[in-house]
Amino acid sequence: MSYGQMNRFAEILRTVKTKDSEGFAHSEDVVLADIRVYREGRHGSQRWANLAVFSEATDLFRFRTIPGVTVTTDCFILCDGDRFDITSVEDVKGKGMYIEVLAKRVTPSG
Repeated sequence: MSYGQMNRFAEILRTVKTKDSEGFAHSEDVVLADIRVYREGRHGSQRWANLAVFSEATDLFRFRTIPGVTVTTDCFILCDGDRFDITSVEDVKGKGMYIEVLAKRVTPSG
């Protein structure tokens, strides 16, 4: 993966539930990292055919590992104005250099 292919900007966020001084709970999105990503939409390539198990995933993201930040399925990605819920996180080739995320685009109802 070359740096030139990571040509989009994205944010990795996590929803945190907090209580205010009066005891009411509310949720707030916390930005974990602003990153450059490679984004690939779902299409009929051999790679997506092999990922048929993740039928709900609509996009694949690849980005460099972020020191001190653990990306899990509890997080979500904001990219190009769209929100993506993470369905799978994988360390590419187990080397700890790149992370590959399969995500599902969330469309607002209404």
